[in-house]
Amino acid sequence: MVQFNLTPKNITKNMNKPIHYFAIGSENIDNSVITSFGDEWEKFYNFSNEEIEQIGHEYFGFLGEEIINKDVYALDIGCGTGRWTKYLSKRVQFIEAIDPSKAIIYADKLLKDVNNVRLSVASTDHIPFANESFDFVMSVGVLHHIPDTQKAMADCVKKVKIGGYFYVYLYYALDGKGAVFKFLFLLSDVIRRFTSSLPPAPKKWVCDFLAFTVYVPLVGLGKLIAAAGFKKFAAALPLSAYQDKSLFVIRNDALDRFGTKLEQRFTREQIREMMALAGLKNIIIPDGPVFWAAVGQKL
Repeated sequence: MVQFNLTPKNITKNMNKPIHYFAIGSENIDNSVITSFGDEWEKFYNFSNEEIEQIGHEYFGFLGEEIINKDVYALDIGCGTGRWTKYLSKRVQFIEAIDPSKAIIYADKLLKDVNNVRLSVASTDHIPFANESFDFVMSVGVLHHIPDTQKAMADCVKKVKIGGYFYVYLYYALDGKGAVFKFLFLLSDVIRRFTSSLPPAPKKWVCDFLAFTVYVPLVGLGKLIAAAGFKKFAAALPLSAYQDKSLFVIRNDALDRFGTKLEQRFTREQIREMMALAGLKNIIIPDGPVFWAAVGQKL
């Protein structure tokens, strides 16, 4: 396996063109999931700068200057369309972004004007960089789609320098939600198991149908209730997180939610335990707005 030297003297000549390709591992990967996400990002990659900034702040806003700053060399594992890479590119010195799917092609389009990024095709079990290379490593919404999430997390943390940080976002296990919410989730999960088994074109059509017939009405109702002054009640409604999001984001997340075969969920404490087992300390898992985003330090 080729390994890049991440040093200041060679960083300027290794930009995101061309895309670098490496062997994709087979030990801890689901090829159908990779294909599905490649198809998803083919349809939804052209996020606006405003959307990236808004949602990026929700995911990364709790990270302080000691974690994210202009001296940071970063690695985005499972970059997808590159939207989080783009968000952080303005805040760090340089980012390596890897993904095993054809999404990397669309990340290249989204990041065409970003000069402090390099793109590579690679998977979590064959990350093509030496251990302890990076000040900051992140994997956002990826590891819960990998068969062995704990092993994948450990493989990611190996790339963090001593003193550096690892950031992860994993689907939550409905911690603290009531019986009605959990029942509705179970119903939606039955739908997901069906839609995720469809061929690509019908899957996209069905997920778009769900976006317009389920997401949009609930989001619209929440907006009306909030406008009437009942903001706390509106925030308690299902899909309340989308009340300030665009239709593009809603359609993308409907496909993301209902189009993926392999989905695992973890409680806050399970994530804390997994991060500790991977060798992280000083773990922070804030109360929101993203459930669960977490960061830990490698000491």
